[in-house]
Amino acid sequence: MITGIIMASGFSKRMNKNKLTLEIDDTPIIERVIRAVKGSYVEDILVIYRQREIRKIAEKNNVKAIYNVYASQGQSEAIKLGIRAADPQSKGYMFFVGDQPFLKANTINQLIEAFNKAPQTITLPLYNGKRGNPVIFPIDFKDALLGITGDQGGRGIIEQEKKVNCITIEDSRIGIDIDTWQQYEKLYGGDEINEKKYSGD
Repeated sequence: MITGIIMASGFSKRMNKNKLTLEIDDTPIIERVIRAVKGSYVEDILVIYRQREIRKIAEKNNVKAIYNVYASQGQSEAIKLGIRAADPQSKGYMFFVGDQPFLKANTINQLIEAFNKAPQTITLPLYNGKRGNPVIFPIDFKDALLGITGDQGGRGIIEQEKKVNCITIEDSRIGIDIDTWQQYEKLYGGDEINEKKYSGD
């Protein structure tokens, strides 16, 4: 069993509004992520939220929502909440960001299948040769993840690991996350996506 932890308790500082409730094709971005996860092999799904709108969307999709009272302390608090609420039978934690609207269930399944072949190894996707989300951490990393502080997430752990299973995802659009209003407008307007711009270069 894999526990999917959807981190949706950030402050959208670069957007200056709740980006997760913005719609693409008439569906809030966070709901698109939830639906992708629900359609995948992930059995245990948690949404870590801060705003009531996110909780309502999670509950509408029959997904457990956990309020992050310490959201202001950074992404690490969402990670810890998810791990502590995970099913004890889980063999790994799969962390999702809430602003990845083109994520697909088959991409999630591709990563899980790779993880199942190397269950002691961190598994993550590569989009255009760059690391992205979602990332699967084996259960052996529980204590290390619980020791994270601030807003760095699991990046520090990944960088220290010698063996990381990187899976190339051919459709780089799947890796796009939305940080600014300009990015959202470009996507919503149906314009061709500039992959370098959206990867943060």
